[in-house]
Amino acid sequence: MVREFKLPDVGEGVAEGELLEWHVEPGDTVTEDQVVADVETDKAVVDVPSPVNGTVRELLAEPGEVVPVGNVIITFDVEGEEPEPEDAGASEADADAESAAPAETESAEAAAGGETADPAADDAETSSVNGQGGRVFAAPSARRLARELGVDIAAIDGSGPGGRVSEADVRTAAASDTGESEQSGDETQLKSAVSRIEDDGESAGDGASASSGDGSDGGGLKSAVSRVDDGDSGQASATAPAPQSVEAAERDHTLAAPATRKVADELDVNIDDVPTDEMRDGEPFVDEAAVREYADLQQQAQAADAEALASAEGAGSAAAAESGGGAGAASADASVSADAGERREPYRGVRKTIGQAMERSKFTAPHVTHHDKVDATALVETREKLKARAEERGVKLTYMPFVMKAVAAALDEHPVLNTQLDEENEEIVFRDAHNIGVAAATDAGLMVPVVKDVDSKGLLQLASEGNELVSKARERTIAREEMQGGTFTITNFGVVGGEYATPIINYPETAILGLGAIEERPMVVDGEVVARDVLTLSLSIDHRVIDGADAARFVNTLKEYLKDPALLLLE
Repeated sequence: MVREFKLPDVGEGVAEGELLEWHVEPGDTVTEDQVVADVETDKAVVDVPSPVNGTVRELLAEPGEVVPVGNVIITFDVEGEEPEPEDAGASEADADAESAAPAETESAEAAAGGETADPAADDAETSSVNGQGGRVFAAPSARRLARELGVDIAAIDGSGPGGRVSEADVRTAAASDTGESEQSGDETQLKSAVSRIEDDGESAGDGASASSGDGSDGGGLKSAVSRVDDGDSGQASATAPAPQSVEAAERDHTLAAPATRKVADELDVNIDDVPTDEMRDGEPFVDEAAVREYADLQQQAQAADAEALASAEGAGSAAAAESGGGAGAASADASVSADAGERREPYRGVRKTIGQAMERSKFTAPHVTHHDKVDATALVETREKLKARAEERGVKLTYMPFVMKAVAAALDEHPVLNTQLDEENEEIVFRDAHNIGVAAATDAGLMVPVVKDVDSKGLLQLASEGNELVSKARERTIAREEMQGGTFTITNFGVVGGEYATPIINYPETAILGLGAIEERPMVVDGEVVARDVLTLSLSIDHRVIDGADAARFVNTLKEYLKDPALLLLE
């Protein structure tokens, strides 16, 4: 029996994952819970285990491919069960979904495909023959894609082994069908998302384009807020393909999964406006792919409107757009050209999540940074004395545990820096726990493991836990819960030679401490200039909650503990 395995929901808010690497190949024998793949989400890299004991039948995603949660990525022949033939039918999930559809929907689908309306409609499709007179061999994902794109899978010549139809074959067939319909004289024109214009039957091909504005017969500017591209503007379409038309469905009620509704809210899309031909229980049904496609088409059409409006105002030419003359065109075209020899990397996954978090923090919390320095000579000496003892216990002792303990002690005296702002309820939340996040540089970007209850732990325990969490972050094996629940964050940019910086707050926290490098610097001690080990400090605060005086007092207390680490014995 063939078992399909879908990309699981690995955490709240995770909608897709990038397949990084397969650890198995078709024909390999696997055991339950054996890791078969590595997948990177926007949170972390996770292991994908096998759900069964069996043999790998087919890998349905390529390394580097971004796969939505719920898509089938691998199939297994289960041990001790007879494997199904390649064309045995769609997945159990598909069968369940189709069995829930009303009879009239099945009848409509059967009429469109020339098949009889019966509960085995999907099996009929599976058993259909291709142009060469054989059965259609295709993965369930390819069949679903064919249904979504309105492609007759029986008419596709598969490029896979034994004529198997892949998703790429389906997309190629869909693109071919679109091209043929355009060449056959389909004169459907791009309609504006703001205003739709009905063709009056006169050809626009002999007139001037919208951007020329010369008012000649048969063309010219149609509207300042709507744009019509004629079929003869070959040069323009070759360089910038026009977006498809967007027309809101304006339904009163639509069925959709909670996850789909969440995506619609994030994209600011009214789910009742999303076009769909799919029905469930007699009601229109919309999936996530349809929502995203509709949102993309809206954005494209709105960009076209902005360009047309800029043209009407005399600022819509390509030269003006490149020079920044048209605000609408400039905002719509955010692409960056790359010269020969330059490299591009996808902006997604953990890196994109980090960027979004930094953007939200910087544009939500008004940042103010307080800079200071402390004589850390005694700290350096204390660490040197204890380092050997720590190594005997298998622990590498750095300066970070000392700083964490000092921060926890200072937070006790200045609790306003251990807060979060509840904007929805307009309240400042004072946290009891001292959960200190330690920013760690990784290949994927900055991650912040959180050491819990710092105030109740000793130096060696803090060192051991901190080292382990940072290692897991750099190895991309850290769990999401190990990066959550922080109340204050420390970032050590001094390890790469930095002195001062303006750290961005780890929102929704209200403060972050940046550490510079400990270096020998001249200081005045008892009236004489001497060389001392100096640590520079950069404290960024959310000025909505914390005043500059609060920041200064916190840093002064912190300096007392760092200047004389023996005081930490009292904590």
